[in-house]
Amino acid sequence: MARPPLDKTLEKSEEVAADVQRASDNLAVVSTVLEKELPDEVQVGEVAQAIEHTSQLEEKLAKSAEKLAEVNAALSKEIEKRLEVTAERDASQALAEKLKAKIRAESSD
Repeated sequence: MARPPLDKTLEKSEEVAADVQRASDNLAVVSTVLEKELPDEVQVGEVAQAIEHTSQLEEKLAKSAEKLAEVNAALSKEIEKRLEVTAERDASQALAEKLKAKIRAESSD
């Protein structure tokens, strides 16, 4: 049975979220190393700007990872709702078919 398109979308979105989180974590390590390993007298001018820019990118990536996690949670809930509605619809259709068959059987008697 083919997976619903929303399942595929959720899977891809979760992969992207994991990639963004890994990038954020890696950037945090780079930022920390730059700030701690470079002497204060070197952390001036373009180097200081690069360190600051790295920190800003790290924050943006972390926020993006959080937003993606929220979107993925909402998408997961939507998938669950749709599965429930589909199951209810299928049960209703099956009941309707049984009732039709019963009515046909009774009217033919």
